[in-house]
Amino acid sequence: MAEPQSLLTRVTGAVLSLLLVGGILVALVSWANGRAAARTAYDRLLLGAANDIAESISIQDGVPLTALPVSAFQLLAQAPDDRISYAVRGPGRELLTGQEDAPRPRLRSRGVEPVFFDADMQGEPARFVEVTRRFAERDFSGGVTVTVGQTMRARNAMAIDLSRSALLTVGAAGLALLLISVFVIRSAMRPLVAMAGDLSARDPHDLTPMEPAGVPAEVAVVLEAMNRFMARLDRQLEAMRSLISDTAHQLRTPVAAIRAQAELAVEEEDPERLRGATAKLLARTRSLGGLLDQMLSRALVIHRTEAVAREPVDLRDVALDVLDSADPELLSPGAEVALLIGEAPVTVLADAFSLQEAAKNLLANSLRHGKPPVRIGVEAADGEARLWVGDAGEGPPGDLMDRLGGRFERAAASGGQSAGLGLSIVKAVAGAFGGRVEMARGADGFRVALVLPLAEADA
Repeated sequence: MAEPQSLLTRVTGAVLSLLLVGGILVALVSWANGRAAARTAYDRLLLGAANDIAESISIQDGVPLTALPVSAFQLLAQAPDDRISYAVRGPGRELLTGQEDAPRPRLRSRGVEPVFFDADMQGEPARFVEVTRRFAERDFSGGVTVTVGQTMRARNAMAIDLSRSALLTVGAAGLALLLISVFVIRSAMRPLVAMAGDLSARDPHDLTPMEPAGVPAEVAVVLEAMNRFMARLDRQLEAMRSLISDTAHQLRTPVAAIRAQAELAVEEEDPERLRGATAKLLARTRSLGGLLDQMLSRALVIHRTEAVAREPVDLRDVALDVLDSADPELLSPGAEVALLIGEAPVTVLADAFSLQEAAKNLLANSLRHGKPPVRIGVEAADGEARLWVGDAGEGPPGDLMDRLGGRFERAAASGGQSAGLGLSIVKAVAGAFGGRVEMARGADGFRVALVLPLAEADA
């Protein structure tokens, strides 16, 4: 498997790519601006030379004459490596002085002066300007055109020099920006390096949250997600540790008692005593089976609340399923169970299996320790949904009511037949889905309710 690329390398590569693209764009713009600046500067020299020549034209005996001024060639001498060409033509385009092969503009708009154009000068690109001086005298009327051209070596060299200067400045700024970017990126990566060092130095069993102090907001999001993950993992491990600890603690005595009862039954020869020993052995076995069911149910519920996605669940369906699957005759022979649910849905966001386990334990507790008739109902009020089970009894004493819900906390009325895990399961389900457990005495008896927030659609 290929080694993953570091974030610093990725970001540095992205910055380099950005600078490269930006450098290409800046180079193109610099070259265009340099050419435009060089063209403007040397066009002015051409125009100045052409105007000097045009100003030197005079009319003598009806014939235009010109004495080429030195100032015109001094202007053109600003580009010593370039060749020049000039021509002075009369109204009929006859050549008065200069080179016969001096080109003329291909397109000329009437009234537009001066006219700049590009053409070849003896096989080399050149730039030309044409100006016209008009005369209206007694013996001469018309325009005399002056064409001056110059090759483009100096202006190209000027454009390259301007572009090079701009590129050097931009390159130096880009290099400085790259160095600053690497420094900034390394500084931004320090919290991640510190987090990696903290995790590497931790004990494998240390799942305490990491402190978000001093980290950027983007890293704080990652840190918060990591802390949430470690919290879920810690809860899962705690559930496993609790299951192992509870199993070791709670099963030792029942298993020893069953073994003792089995040994007595094996050695007993009196049929009546053997029957009594067998009955006690059966009772112990059922008690152990119920304990195992509740312990595994609690572990499974805690696991599902962390691992299973929440979905809309109608508490009326939960109550119906629990009542259909329960067998009240086994827990409390002759007991009546009434179902009290309305017609409107009472929807919560939770796990249906976990809610069913909680409701089963509420019903089982009421059937074992309460007084008939037993009622199971669902109701909604003030943005909360309640799945409750009640009976006609007075409930546990006040001091015990505050402790119920803890693991292996039993009422005296249980007679040792309950492991005290029923309400612990209900409390775990309530806490997992943002709810609570309510216990209250009323005129019609004692009632325990699982209270959960209503889903938004029903709130």
